[in-house]
Amino acid sequence: MFRRREPVPFAFVAEADRFRSNVTPPPRPRATPSQIAGRTLIGLTIIAGFIGSLMFGMPALDSQSHPTQQIQRPEASNGR
Repeated sequence: MFRRREPVPFAFVAEADRFRSNVTPPPRPRATPSQIAGRTLIGLTIIAGFIGSLMFGMPALDSQSHPTQQIQRPEASNGR
């Protein structure tokens, strides 16, 4: 592909990072108490799920607490 060697003909492209608007956006509406309570409950539910999965998952992943399995012979083959 050929590269263009001439400069960019539009000055505003080069100055786009420095552009500042004099129009301020409208303020964000405040959350109602029910929205705050809902977000809090959702967050607590997610955190409780993580804690519960760790509580039930960590003992299952612990390899030192499980004794080595011994081969058990069936009772019918005890050599009577």
